[in-house]
Amino acid sequence: MSSNRIRLRVGHPAAFVLALAGAALGAPFLHAQDRTAQVPELKLSTAQSPSFPLGRAGERWAQLVNDAAGADYEVRQYPGATLSQRDPGREFGALKDGQADLAVGSALAWSGQFPPLGVYALPWLAADAREQAALAADASLRDAVFARMEASGVVGLAIAPLGEHVLATARAPVATPSACSGLRVRVMPLRQVLDFYAALGALPQSMGFAQAQAALAAGTLDGQDAMPTTLVATRAYASGQKFVTRWGAFADVMIFAVRKGAWDSWTEDRRALVRGAAERAAREADALAQEDAALAQLTKDGVTIVRLSPSQRAAFLDAAQPAIAAWINAVGADLVAAARAAAAGAK
Repeated sequence: MSSNRIRLRVGHPAAFVLALAGAALGAPFLHAQDRTAQVPELKLSTAQSPSFPLGRAGERWAQLVNDAAGADYEVRQYPGATLSQRDPGREFGALKDGQADLAVGSALAWSGQFPPLGVYALPWLAADAREQAALAADASLRDAVFARMEASGVVGLAIAPLGEHVLATARAPVATPSACSGLRVRVMPLRQVLDFYAALGALPQSMGFAQAQAALAAGTLDGQDAMPTTLVATRAYASGQKFVTRWGAFADVMIFAVRKGAWDSWTEDRRALVRGAAERAAREADALAQEDAALAQLTKDGVTIVRLSPSQRAAFLDAAQPAIAAWINAVGADLVAAARAAAAGAK
């Protein structure tokens, strides 16, 4: 230790003896320091920061685990999908392959790499909050999806509603399928979402935030598919998106999951702790209320919110049938049937 170092002239007869004694006395302290500095880290990935519901759920999960684990190990959150090349669509693969140990992710985003999760976002399956909550809470559907996940190398622990995607546009709300014709919309870079919009006659485009802002300013982009909290955080109204259509097309859930290789190596006590913390964080997430608050804020910002009627939604459902059929085929008919039964129970 530099503050306690004894300085002796080189060649002094006592130097060698004192050096050995100092090393022996300091070894336990240095070893303790090393042990403290090398507390095993579990990497937790989220696509968003704690400013958003999904990122906040990840932060809470990490906090609950760390409070209970003491100094045995530490969960560290990596927001912004930094463990998956800043791409939420790669997060399931990053978890499976070991770049992350835990993750809280969007079922829709993860469905690009694991299609069965797309069952939670099937178009017009759960158009309102009650149906979304029922879908997330259904144990039989959850168990069936989690069994498939585990076979793919990821252990699912908990599910919570994340909310609905809305359609923000600059010129007018989108109330009929014909209004989608030629509409240039920024969407998630997922094949099933791109195909869905294309089936409605829109021109879906995948681009980053900065590119989208420039396109909106230039008038080469008409709107975007997004969560209300995202629209508030990015000040969508300031870039001319004055209309938001709540059409009920896509709902989403957040998935709490662990890499199977890590899970299999843990003791039963650690598994119980991590699972219990995930279930509690899922219960506390309350993302639906946060999305409702975001919609209220958009109204204050001067955005017109339009909610489609059941008959209007049915017209979109009919128009998008070819894309929805392909979506169902990718998910699996058995999972879709279970999800429809869960959502119907809330109607």
